[in-house]
Amino acid sequence: MSSLMPRLDRVTRTFWRTTGRPVDLAGDEAWLTAPMHDGQTIGDGWLGAAATALGGTVREHDGAGLVPDMAELDGATFRAADLRPEVRHFYEHTSAWRMEVWTQWNPLFAPGGELVSRLFGRRVQQLALPTRPLDVALGMDSRVVTLLDADGRQRAAGWIRTLRSTGEYVYSGCYSSRTLPGSDQPSVHVAFPLEAGNVQVLLRPRARPDGSLVLSSPPGAFGEDGAYVLVADRDRHHAARAPIHEEFHVYVDPDGVLRTDHVLRLWSATAVRLHYKLTQAP
Repeated sequence: MSSLMPRLDRVTRTFWRTTGRPVDLAGDEAWLTAPMHDGQTIGDGWLGAAATALGGTVREHDGAGLVPDMAELDGATFRAADLRPEVRHFYEHTSAWRMEVWTQWNPLFAPGGELVSRLFGRRVQQLALPTRPLDVALGMDSRVVTLLDADGRQRAAGWIRTLRSTGEYVYSGCYSSRTLPGSDQPSVHVAFPLEAGNVQVLLRPRARPDGSLVLSSPPGAFGEDGAYVLVADRDRHHAARAPIHEEFHVYVDPDGVLRTDHVLRLWSATAVRLHYKLTQAP
């Protein structure tokens, strides 16, 4: 069985290369440049190479955030000053927060989610969405590793999340801000490195009147906010939009607790809902 898995990975990459379009990461599609990996097991193994590509180093310290300043996202339709302080603090000092997680799968998608997690996510230690409520009963552990350039400035951050009960990797993502061509509104850019490729999501930020934050990856054309799959084949790259649409709502509840509602849809159908309770670590 194990000998079939690399072949399955190659077939998957061939599918996305066939359905995608050629892209020039040194030219018009530079906005798709993001970390990849050179091995089958991802985990946090991509961090060193990603820092080297920036000409800098990795740094892990208490209070590190996914973005050094939410004002990086200020643009035509969003201002960080409109957010509640708790919401802003979470993104600027993510490692100072602990997470409790609840999941609810659509029964129609749960078998497929479990199959993908077993055949792919847990094996490669990436994108292993929990499919059973007890998997996350003890919560998730969270590490934030900042990627610095040659001048010591944070250019991105690796957010590594593992199940507290087993230590298994759930997500290993590279977070930064990025402005798409022709846009006057920066987006949150998240890349999940894979062998010879990655999955990327560009999330559009919006502040609600109550100071909460909404991040969404809506349907749209190639080059707009949304989800993408990028694969590398020697010196060529192909990318395709994926029919994955997400929405995160980060808010403070009436009791003063910071929470996040996360909805993941395939096309227009809700596949899974996740809820996070966020508390500052002692």
